[in-house]
Amino acid sequence: MNTHYTDERNAQILIALMKEHGIRRVIASPGTTNICLVASLQQDDYFQVFSSVDERAAAYMACGMTAECGEPIALSCTGATASRNYFPGLTEAYYRKLPILAITSSQPNNRIGHNIEQVTDRRSSLPDIALLSVQLPIVKDKDDEWECEIAANKALLELRHRGGGPVHINLETRYSHDYSVSILPPSRIIRRYTDEDALPELPNGRIAVFVGAHLRWSEKLTKSVEKFCEYYNATVIYDHTSNYEGIYGVNMCLIGKQLQYHASCTRPDILIHIGDISGAGISLHPKQVWRVNPDGELRDTFKKLTKVFEMNEESFFEEYIKKINKPRQMKPNYWEEWCNEDEQLRKKIPDLPFSSAWIAQQTAPKVPECSVLHLGILNSLRTWNYFLLPKSVRAYSNVGGFGIDGSISSLLGASMVSPDKLFFGVIGDLAFFYDLNSLGNRHLGKNIRLMLVNNGTGFEMKYYRSAAPIQSQFREYADDFFAARGHFAQKSRELVRHYAEDLGFQYMTASNKEEFISLLDTFVQPNLTEKPIIFEVFTEEDLENSAQRILDNLCTSVSGSTVNFAKKVIGSKNVQKIKKIINRR
Repeated sequence: MNTHYTDERNAQILIALMKEHGIRRVIASPGTTNICLVASLQQDDYFQVFSSVDERAAAYMACGMTAECGEPIALSCTGATASRNYFPGLTEAYYRKLPILAITSSQPNNRIGHNIEQVTDRRSSLPDIALLSVQLPIVKDKDDEWECEIAANKALLELRHRGGGPVHINLETRYSHDYSVSILPPSRIIRRYTDEDALPELPNGRIAVFVGAHLRWSEKLTKSVEKFCEYYNATVIYDHTSNYEGIYGVNMCLIGKQLQYHASCTRPDILIHIGDISGAGISLHPKQVWRVNPDGELRDTFKKLTKVFEMNEESFFEEYIKKINKPRQMKPNYWEEWCNEDEQLRKKIPDLPFSSAWIAQQTAPKVPECSVLHLGILNSLRTWNYFLLPKSVRAYSNVGGFGIDGSISSLLGASMVSPDKLFFGVIGDLAFFYDLNSLGNRHLGKNIRLMLVNNGTGFEMKYYRSAAPIQSQFREYADDFFAARGHFAQKSRELVRHYAEDLGFQYMTASNKEEFISLLDTFVQPNLTEKPIIFEVFTEEDLENSAQRILDNLCTSVSGSTVNFAKKVIGSKNVQKIKKIINRR
């Protein structure tokens, strides 16, 4: 038979990953919508395909098969109401924790609800017929392919996860008649490990521990990570919200934000990802990523995820410390490589214009030891991440939902828990006024120091790296609605003053470097003051962008300048092709 694999990429991904995950028995029911899948399966000697005309019987047959052989069994059905007949058997499988993979083939989901024949809605399932239900869309580009790989891996891993059970995959098809693919293209397999599994060996090479937003570290976890780094020649890369205080850490933001310089250290062989969402916004290029988190979820931030470790971080690092007898001797030392890069870039920072970045540069090293810093999302977090804080200062930002609301409220709530500790906050004007009412709370103490950087606009919509298309296309019209300039008395010098003083705050204000420096020591004094403090600093958006451009272009490399040139000449859409050429060198 000359029939080989279908050219439908989503089906190829599913078949390849079924083989990787050890799913070989398939019960197929007749139809046309699932032909691309079934025709491909039956030509592959790895699979043992059975036929059942009745989908209800097929699901129960799968229950009997998996109970007998102890392996997952796959089902395949066509469109229309065929999948509905799986419900009784999948319900049985759910309550018995039987690993059955129900693959329902369908026309594209965009046809749902338009009176098109044999189109049923399979985007949600009953709570007790499947542990997980995912969609594998038709693949039109690399993003679709990535979505399919992640969704398929999630589904196939869930078959055995936490006792196991049935899982549903809805596979869209375009009814391709091309079965000319003789060799099945590879797809990225993601493995999950728990405390009960034998953990894989860490390959030789450069290892970085990337820390997203993280709650306070225990002393034991810090020591485990330090020993891990010592033994494996690894480094910890972090931003302020990572809250890492150990020996082998490097603030990654100045290195990782460079536009015209791609440091070699940003290309680790293994990136161990711990913590949650990071607002650092840096550029990293790991060969593969191992994620460590008790939730066991496939969160593929860097699109290079290969392994997930469903365990607490301390257990992971302790287990890998046990696997090695003595430290790996590697030159150069990877942590020192990061440190040297960071040191050299910091030496290049010139006198910055009066801006959020300059304010952070002057203030960060003076934040009192053992205090807490809350940063507004985006511009406040970004600019402060460039500069180093004392190690004992913990830092937080609302990067979970990453919304404008609640930055002040989070700061105030934290300050109420520890009234004898200083809590600093830095926030932009739109976010400040959005959360303004929280400052009237009667529980506020004297331990609050809030800095309001007021540039009179939603600066993120004017930030040169994220808003360049807006600026070039709409120019002055961007202020009308995108950036919402002109609200809240248009940078009034009196509005916040009156509000703050009437609520019992000490109010300070600065509009230039000299005024700011004259008040800074008062703002950062390490003792509690008679009143909480609000320090309003007025800046201009053009100087904000000037400072950020300086910090993002401190150094130039061949690869970095090539990509930057390509963006200007051929546009961002084509720059990925240039990157691939550079990476192969």
